[in-house]
Amino acid sequence: MSSTRDYYDVLGVARDADEATIKKAFRRLARELHPDVNSHDPDAEEKFKEAAEAYEVLSDAERRATYDRYGREGLRSGGWAPNSEAFGSVSDLFEAFFGGGGAFGDLFGMGAARAGGRVQGGDVAVTAEIDLPEAATGTTVEVTYEAVAVCEHCHGNGAEPGTPIETCARCQGTGQLRAVSRTPFGQVMRTTACDVCHGDGRVARDPCKVCRGRGRRVERPKVRVDVPAGIADGQRIRIAGRGHTGERGGPAGDLYVLIRIREDPRFVRDGDDLVTVVDVSAPLAALGTLVDVPTVDGQIELEIPAGTQPHETLIVRGAGMPALRGRRTGDLRVVVNVVVPRHLGREQRELYERLADSMTAHNLRTEEGVFGKLRRAFGAR
Repeated sequence: MSSTRDYYDVLGVARDADEATIKKAFRRLARELHPDVNSHDPDAEEKFKEAAEAYEVLSDAERRATYDRYGREGLRSGGWAPNSEAFGSVSDLFEAFFGGGGAFGDLFGMGAARAGGRVQGGDVAVTAEIDLPEAATGTTVEVTYEAVAVCEHCHGNGAEPGTPIETCARCQGTGQLRAVSRTPFGQVMRTTACDVCHGDGRVARDPCKVCRGRGRRVERPKVRVDVPAGIADGQRIRIAGRGHTGERGGPAGDLYVLIRIREDPRFVRDGDDLVTVVDVSAPLAALGTLVDVPTVDGQIELEIPAGTQPHETLIVRGAGMPALRGRRTGDLRVVVNVVVPRHLGREQRELYERLADSMTAHNLRTEEGVFGKLRRAFGAR
């Protein structure tokens, strides 16, 4: 199940709510939606999964920053999917919460298992727009995005430079707290990450004034991205290690650049082929002529053979888009639009009347069947 509501509305918190408020709101919802309490509500399971999905995003600084800026599309582009789908029911979710597994350990004690360990940073998604000719030749774009980085003032330790970092008095440096609680399943021993040192086991005596003791802060880096020739609209480029900085020495996440190609009024792209349309007057289509045709590299001169029919397609080999992988280059398909004049002068009308009188069945005869004519008329290949 994937929520369609705003995550802040799901938990009933403001958009500037701190971590403690978000955690408290989800605890309240978790108790209200417990299966033993809500056996009368057939929608309790879906409501709980919706709340769990919202908490999973808003309790994570990197995911929350991505959601605030790009919404669910940014989360999906970065490869995130709600983990609540991995459980079959509300009971399964509660078992995961109280049993020491799953993605919500920081709430019900499962985060203690990784307390003090390296945590990889989250991924970041950003969009870049280019023109079709740039997609054909390859280009370089500069993107600016928000990412969590190590605080340069305290070098990531969360303390004002020159001040000590001490053992956490609450957890005695273990990074964990243990508590016994009563649940509908009986007494349960829970191990949770320390709420003072957040599982690190150490605290700064004087927190860093720049990052407020967090050791990290949001920055707006700029990155130049090489876009390969032949890339298609909607494809992503992955840049390793340029996402959110990891915690406690963990590796950084990745940056995903979603490429959008602006519409080109001259072409329609079909795979590696390009399709364009040229207008040719009826007399010139009958006699044959030369016309200028656009390509991604500029104009070329194309011969229109005598007797060319409406919607007939001429192929210019190798004038399309390069393949993203491999050496092949697509073709340019030129659809001939035979234009019949709507208004004729006196002399033109006389000439057309003389031409019409001279036409015979031999001039108009074609071996093409009705289905072939219809396919050509509607532009089918």
